[in-house]
Amino acid sequence: MTNVHATGGLEAAQAVLADDQAHLFRGWVQQGAYRGLPVAGAEGSWFWDYAGNRYLDFASQLVYTNLGHQHPRLVAAIKEQADRLCVIAPHFSEAQRSTAARKIAEVAPEGLDRVLFTNSGAEAVEHAVRLARLHTGRHKLLSAYHSFHGATSTAIHLTGDPRRWRNDTGTAGVSRFFAPYLYRSAFYSRTEEEECARALEHLEQVIVLEGARTIAAIVLEPVGGTSSGVLVPPDGYLAGVRALCDRYGIMLILDEIMVGFGRTGSWFAADHWNVRADLVTFAKGVNSGYLPLSGVIVSDEIVETFSKTPYPAGTTYSGHPMACAVAVAAIDTMRDEHVVEHADRLGREVFGPELARIAERHPSVGEVRGLGAIWAVELVKNKETREMFVGYEQPDRLTPQAGELMGAFMQRGLNAMVYLNRINITPPCNISEEDAREGLARLDDALTVADKHCH
Repeated sequence: MTNVHATGGLEAAQAVLADDQAHLFRGWVQQGAYRGLPVAGAEGSWFWDYAGNRYLDFASQLVYTNLGHQHPRLVAAIKEQADRLCVIAPHFSEAQRSTAARKIAEVAPEGLDRVLFTNSGAEAVEHAVRLARLHTGRHKLLSAYHSFHGATSTAIHLTGDPRRWRNDTGTAGVSRFFAPYLYRSAFYSRTEEEECARALEHLEQVIVLEGARTIAAIVLEPVGGTSSGVLVPPDGYLAGVRALCDRYGIMLILDEIMVGFGRTGSWFAADHWNVRADLVTFAKGVNSGYLPLSGVIVSDEIVETFSKTPYPAGTTYSGHPMACAVAVAAIDTMRDEHVVEHADRLGREVFGPELARIAERHPSVGEVRGLGAIWAVELVKNKETREMFVGYEQPDRLTPQAGELMGAFMQRGLNAMVYLNRINITPPCNISEEDAREGLARLDDALTVADKHCH
């Protein structure tokens, strides 16, 4: 491994931090109250600061370094493309852009063969919604509580977690429903089968009462991301949603931004249940976040609509050659190195069993859930009452308990994501089994800090 002791040391770190605090305006945090860790370098599943302190990246940054940091094939792709052609406008044909679109279509479900490239996950959602609205001639959208779809205007309205509240002007034509969440069931269910059936009955009631003929699309994460706490739907639920969409002429948009490209142990999360969407949004893992790239995979039916009339939108950097070159390298690497299969095995043989043991040892752990390389630990103050470790009272601020827990992770050299009452575990999909077990051991140790708040 590369020497973790970066040059410059404390003086270099202070210079980075000084410019950061003087000139950066950050999202999601209170300005002036946040101090970022100056990072000097990274490799594989690890990154380090200027003092040489190493941190195991159990968050894949923001759930996008599916192939880890500084993967040599991805770095080489950037260099080769930079030497060949850095940028060309979207209305020209370009080799990496075309190849990336083909390779994405090859791993997508049958009937999803066209790719509209965008630049961020939220932007992909915006375009998917616009495509659905124009295709159907309808305006209204349905999305689930405990979801996150991005921070742009329509995307933040679609979001079903508390980060929406201060942005919610009620003008985006969005209504919400309860998706399955057995641990905190809105339907008083006792089994996964009951939760599935009741959630589908509820969704149909929402469709009917909102006016089916007004609804353009249901926007759904096939496996909930970090905002939901990795809610894995019961068998039959996604198929049931697909059937309701077909019955009422509604488009199904599956948001695979966080869970696509190997994260769940399949190319796309919906593959676990063989459910096909009309539109699929992607980002993050498509090129491990090395350069911004996202997009919408569009069904043949919707493509046909726009063969008769132009699609009235586009972006300056759509299918940026540098970003697409990394996507091509990433998809090839995932195939060659069997990364999807590796993530699946880790979920079944390492994360699932070890997290179950951790749950038994800690009074602060109410439930663990997930698959592949995406898991959540739901924290409680009391296992019997299921009182949340952190509630929704201040969703845009880090509570003292959450801050204490994050500090405990970093002190143990572990970068894990804490959001509300959940710890999200999303390491690189190619993390070694040794590093995965090491990270879980550090998590296990840090949870003693959360246990102190139990009663």
